[in-house]
Amino acid sequence: MKKYILLFISASILFMGCKKNDDDLEPGGQNPDPNANVDIEDFVWKSMNLWYFWQEEVSDLSDTRFSSSEEYTVYLQGFDSPESFFYDDLLFSDDRFSFLTDDYETLLNSFAGISKSDGLEYGLIRFNDSDDVFGYVRYIVPNSDASTKDISRGDLFTGVDGQTLTINNYVELLFGDNDTYTLNMAAIENNVITPNDKEVTLTKMEGLVENPVFIAKSFDINGNKIGYLMYNRFTSNFDEELNNAFGQFKSDGVTDLVLDMRYNPGGSVNSSRLLASMVYGTNTNDLYIRQRWNNKVQSELSSEQLDDYFANQTGEGSPINTLNLNKVYVLATGSSASASELVMNGLAPYVDIVHIGETTRGKNEFSITLVDNPSNSYVYNSSKENGINPENSYGIQPLVGRNENADGFFDYTTGLVPQIELEEDLADLGILGDINEPLLARAIQEITGVSGKRDFTVKMPVKDMTNSKMFTLSKDNMYLDKELNINLNIQ
Repeated sequence: MKKYILLFISASILFMGCKKNDDDLEPGGQNPDPNANVDIEDFVWKSMNLWYFWQEEVSDLSDTRFSSSEEYTVYLQGFDSPESFFYDDLLFSDDRFSFLTDDYETLLNSFAGISKSDGLEYGLIRFNDSDDVFGYVRYIVPNSDASTKDISRGDLFTGVDGQTLTINNYVELLFGDNDTYTLNMAAIENNVITPNDKEVTLTKMEGLVENPVFIAKSFDINGNKIGYLMYNRFTSNFDEELNNAFGQFKSDGVTDLVLDMRYNPGGSVNSSRLLASMVYGTNTNDLYIRQRWNNKVQSELSSEQLDDYFANQTGEGSPINTLNLNKVYVLATGSSASASELVMNGLAPYVDIVHIGETTRGKNEFSITLVDNPSNSYVYNSSKENGINPENSYGIQPLVGRNENADGFFDYTTGLVPQIELEEDLADLGILGDINEPLLARAIQEITGVSGKRDFTVKMPVKDMTNSKMFTLSKDNMYLDKELNINLNIQ
């Protein structure tokens, strides 16, 4: 029986449409013994078999891998947990980013910018020739617990609850089940990070919402009207706030833009398209990106459905406030990933990108949210939640495709390399949004052409091991959230 279904590609937007042929798009393989208690494993295998970008490269995901229900059932029973099944058997060797969670609802909240957090965003660095670890504060989320405490950007910490942080315990101490914990602070003395007696106690709050439009301001410097935007995640719930920031830039007469995505790990593909349109323009005939899926899905989609063009309005219908720039100055580092890189790559055929900072993460694959709802081809749809197996709360965020820009370029898995290399300096992190903050100051110097006497020598370069955003469920994920019509035959 043919069913017309709505496929949910991200946390909040639908995906629907037209089929090109009469072939069924459904998982391959067998059905397990219904009494074998392998419902979770069956969901994981079938959804990955259908949607995973590297399905053809993973032998155990082959449509013909199992010749009988008995063989399939025995295979699914052979793993200690859904996690070991997913990570040890089903992932392609080049896949650094697909993940499994035992609570898809928390994952969806994370995509909406809602999390359990104390509001402290920080990087973690391993001491040279040691297993010890220290943290440095990047910024504080407004209206969080951390925003009420004596802690700010540039502060350092070396311990938690009196225990020195190491590569073996930092995960449990900082990201474990302890809602309240005390940071043991440190300071730089004679270029050495040294613990001191200061302590800061923080408590993680349920439902903390972070507005990713962190700073938006304008400067008039030597006759140059410069806009500065610090944007910390591509969260579609805040697209209107993003557009309003560009509206203010337009009102201020901004002619040059510094786009600060140094700490932005990614998020919504559509939000990246809207941001690119705010920078470059609203010609909906100009191609922004083109999607490439696995062969099963690719064959079901027309070229019109695979192509994303620049936008002239937001999802709520507001006209895009665009600066119509032909050059943009981007601050990006190794913490800039997925949708941040997508903006840079998508704009590159049209706009001169002056990248200041460090080589980016190198993540060009997009994902979708999969749940145990076979009637909707396992894709999450907020209007079809009653079809999700109530006994299975697991969700998968697998990589399902890659994006290429209008020039056909997509190969930046080793990251996008800056034209102007400048690391952050632990000894001089500066105040975000201040014209003397080193990365912003370097961009302003490039815009104005006035070098002055500023010395950009980095005394204590930041060499992140990881950061706090990587321990949220959304991590550095890039998820597809566009309307796309597909007709699926579900037997």
